[in-house]
Amino acid sequence: QVQLVESGGGLVQPGGSLRLSCSASGSTLIGGAMGWYRQTPGSQREWVAAITSGGGAIYADSVKGRFTISRDNVKNTVYLQMSSLKPEDTAVYFCAGSRYSVSSRPSDYWGQGTQVTVSS
Repeated sequence: QVQLVESGGGLVQPGGSLRLSCSASGSTLIGGAMGWYRQTPGSQREWVAAITSGGGAIYADSVKGRFTISRDNVKNTVYLQMSSLKPEDTAVYFCAGSRYSVSSRPSDYWGQGTQVTVSS
């Protein structure tokens, strides 16, 4: 059974950095594209970034230049390095996986989410 588990969320001051991790069980991470989404109360889930099985990455305009998605297929883990954080980055961040090696919006598998709060 596929399972994605996020970690690394927390409270950070504006301008600070945080790194989220998503560990995958099974063969999901090795074979498929992975992505990050975020959601605030009362809003739809927003796509943040995605990475192909080969390491090609794309980003939402709102995070481009500040966030970096990466993956370690040996450790079965995908990361989201977040820098220059803003209060509007506050959200629950979700990891997602795809059955396909290339997907701009991976959505076949989901983690439970981790809270990121950017506040002084």
